[in-house]
Amino acid sequence: MFLATPDLGLLPAAMEKEMLLTSFTVEFSHADCCRNKGQALRCLARLDQNVSEALPYLNAVLGGYTYIKEPPLLTFHYSQGKLITVDADSIAINCVKNPIEAQEILTWLQQEINVAWENRGEITPKYTAAPWPKPADILRFLPKTDCGRCGLSTCTAFACLAAEGGMSEVDCPALPPNARKELATYLSRFHFDE
Repeated sequence: MFLATPDLGLLPAAMEKEMLLTSFTVEFSHADCCRNKGQALRCLARLDQNVSEALPYLNAVLGGYTYIKEPPLLTFHYSQGKLITVDADSIAINCVKNPIEAQEILTWLQQEINVAWENRGEITPKYTAAPWPKPADILRFLPKTDCGRCGLSTCTAFACLAAEGGMSEVDCPALPPNARKELATYLSRFHFDE
């Protein structure tokens, strides 16, 4: 495990005073279970400020896939199957390529938290979750040959991991082009892209 600290020196002092989330410390650990090629780090940002009151507003803006009211927790899919969880005092990202990618995501999310909090008077807080992809739905797009070319032993295992954001249509070499497109369309309904 190693640590990194975000560079917040570019923020004007006046802007920093208005922000809910101004600083955090980042830890990385190796993630052997990440199936996305080249993504082998887990990122945990320990927040120096409590953001729990902002989470229902962030959920309304981002359309989280899991929202728990007590204790406050928001989970959502991000680009390329990354699963992000935000609670009162931390942000966890399941698989990142390197610390630079993690910092870009954390900077984006810091801005989203602060903008949602700043605009909370104009946002209806959302205390419910959006739907998650279902492994059974994903499985219907797959070849069901259990060929193992994706690195998993079965298509069912692939579908389960894809439902969690750990695999996508590009990770199944046996998928015909039309099924690849249909699976991409299905999964795109559940992934948040910048």
